[in-house]
Amino acid sequence: MTVDAAPVWAALPVLAALLAVASAGAVLDAALPGGAVGGGARAARPFAETARLLRQRRRTTAVRDGLLWQAGVAGPVVVAALMIAVVPFGGHVVADVPVGVVWFNAMDVCLWAVVWLAGWGPDSPYPLVGGYRYLAQALGYELPLMFALTAPAVAAGSLDVGAVVEAQDGLWFVVWMPVAFVVLLLGVAGFSLWGPFGAPGGDDVAGGVFAEASGVDRLLLLAGRYALLTAGAAMAVALFLGGGAGPWLPGWLWSLLKTLAVLGCLVVLRGRLPGLRPQVVVRLGWVVALPVVLLQVLAVSIVVVAKG
Repeated sequence: MTVDAAPVWAALPVLAALLAVASAGAVLDAALPGGAVGGGARAARPFAETARLLRQRRRTTAVRDGLLWQAGVAGPVVVAALMIAVVPFGGHVVADVPVGVVWFNAMDVCLWAVVWLAGWGPDSPYPLVGGYRYLAQALGYELPLMFALTAPAVAAGSLDVGAVVEAQDGLWFVVWMPVAFVVLLLGVAGFSLWGPFGAPGGDDVAGGVFAEASGVDRLLLLAGRYALLTAGAAMAVALFLGGGAGPWLPGWLWSLLKTLAVLGCLVVLRGRLPGLRPQVVVRLGWVVALPVVLLQVLAVSIVVVAKG
């Protein structure tokens, strides 16, 4: 499958697809027992919660930094949109940059500042603790995530996400890079504050970075978390699951279905894994995840050299 640059207007349907798939993830999360917004008619709760937050008056702290707070609140959605711009859907990509893998990784690193600002902006202790927790656990997952992104790039001989998709013609990279695939998904959960990596928004700190958010601000933060999960799932599909490759259906539809499947796995696993404190994330990241993903990159490099 070849990947070409899409016209500029294609950014709109891609953004709409990002929000639609993120909404589907929120509905699935609510429908599962123990979901973030469980309750009576579980599947409909995200829509009811959205309507409630849109009507709710914003709560403010006494001396918050309004500009930094707004940057932190809106940042996750913006970063997710910038991430998805370099991910091919079928044979087309909105931003056909030659270093798309690096771009995705750079946007992930920008989240360090964005989430910290969401904690710093309200000038309140619990959000600030949550922001520093995010930075602490990022030290654990970021480097393994970077090498997980490197493995398919080494195999394809390119940092262009489209070229990585094209290199999987006949054999998806997940078949011979399962470790890098799993580490990438863990990294996606990490930068999305998801599942075991939810300590920055934990109940023990009154919701952490979410503690002072209300109304539209809280809606943007929650939507940003699902949007980041969706963007990460879409990148995992492009790098390891052949992108839009598949029989009978159009390539863009295969990309969408695979993204939904990966997102569904992340959502389902959310409540089935124990929460980890940031120091545990750092220890596991540096002692376990980093060595195994480096071995994965080494194995891929040997195969590439052997093939000439």
